[in-house]
Parts: sequence; structure tokens; C-alpha cells
Amino acid sequence: MNTPDITIESLYDLDQTIAKELLASVTYPWEALPLIHDFILKLGEGLDPDRYEKLAEDIWVAKTAAVAPTACLNGPLIVDEEAEIRHCAFVRGNAIVGKGAVVGNSTELKNVILFNKVQVPHYNYVGDSILGYKSHMGAGSITSNVKSDKTLVHVKGEGIDIATGLKKMGAMLGDNVEVGCNSVLNPGTVICRESNIYPTSCVRGIIPANHIFKDKDHVSLKRKEN
Repeated sequence: MNTPDITIESLYDLDQTIAKELLASVTYPWEALPLIHDFILKLGEGLDPDRYEKLAEDIWVAKTAAVAPTACLNGPLIVDEEAEIRHCAFVRGNAIVGKGAVVGNSTELKNVILFNKVQVPHYNYVGDSILGYKSHMGAGSITSNVKSDKTLVHVKGEGIDIATGLKKMGAMLGDNVEVGCNSVLNPGTVICRESNIYPTSCVRGIIPANHIFKDKDHVSLKRKEN
């Protein structure tokens, strides 16, 4: 297996996020996590008032987005066009919800970038993470963003050991990643484009592009369809 490329350029189509400028300024996606707060404040003030409404302090929601009355929104926050924030969703702040994204019932977000068309629709926790275009987290799947011993997170994989300098880092999901129900993505997990995670998995480290993760001993290349 070749050493996977986990740079932003490899993981994401930056034309599929309002955070393009931020992500293009760094090499690895987790380097953007400490910058999300200030980026939202700067970007929000420049949004077109004909398309976005400032609902409260540091909260901008597109007029075409749907926000349930029971959702709890905290800023800084941008909800882009056609996004859907469903009943009892909890956004703790420092969040960008992309165009057409779905944040579902009892889903909690904190310090995240959700690209366009991301779905976190049922009982998900997504913290200190970046989810690429059309990525999907099945019901009950979560990102674990702090190590049990509270030490700084490393991103580790075949031929890779990168010190992030971060105490809090969840998961970086590339475009079109599918995470099965009730899975846990441990701190420092990177799942490259087009890969699938089996339900009830416990994932750690780097999953290369176009692979299927069944467990740590069974990670296989997807078969090409005829």
C-alpha cells in the first residue's frame, strides 16, 4: 500500500465550500481548526445581506436554509444556502454548514467545517473535524476529539507520523466518504476520498482513498465495477 496523500489538495474539492480561502491557506486540514473562529467572523460580515440573514450575534443563515425552531444555534456560525438544520440539533459554535448540508436531530457540532452536501442526520457528534463534499455519517457515528490521556494528537499511518500540536482534533473526512452507523472515529483519524467505513467500526489513523475499512486488520481496495 502506498503512503496516502492527506493534504487538503488531495482530500477535498475546495470549490465545494464557502471556506475555500481558509483551507487553501494551509497544507493539512487540521491546521485550519484553530482558524475557524476568526475566519467565520471575517467572512460573515462580508456576506450578501440579500442572501444571508444575521439572526443573532455572529450567526449568519442563508435565507434559503431551513432551521427548525427547536434547533440551538450558537456563533460564530454560517449556515449556507439550502442547508437544513433539523429539530433538536445543537450547534455549539465555530461551525460552517455547507450548501445543501443536513444537520439532523440530536446532532451536535463544534468547531467544524461541513462541505456542501454533507449529511450528519441522526445522533451524531462532530467536533474539531472537517467533512468533505457529500460525506455522510450514519446514525450514531461520532468523532472522538480528545485522547483519553489528554496528550497532543498525532496523525499516524503507513510511513506517516505527524504531530498536530492539537489537544483537540477529531476526524478529517475526504470527499464522498461514507461512515457506517454507530462508528467511532478516534482522534487524529483521516479518511481519504471515496472510502467506506463499516458500521460499528472503531477507526484510528489513516484510511487510504477508495478503500473499505472492516476492522484494523481488514482494509481493502474497493473493487472496480464493470
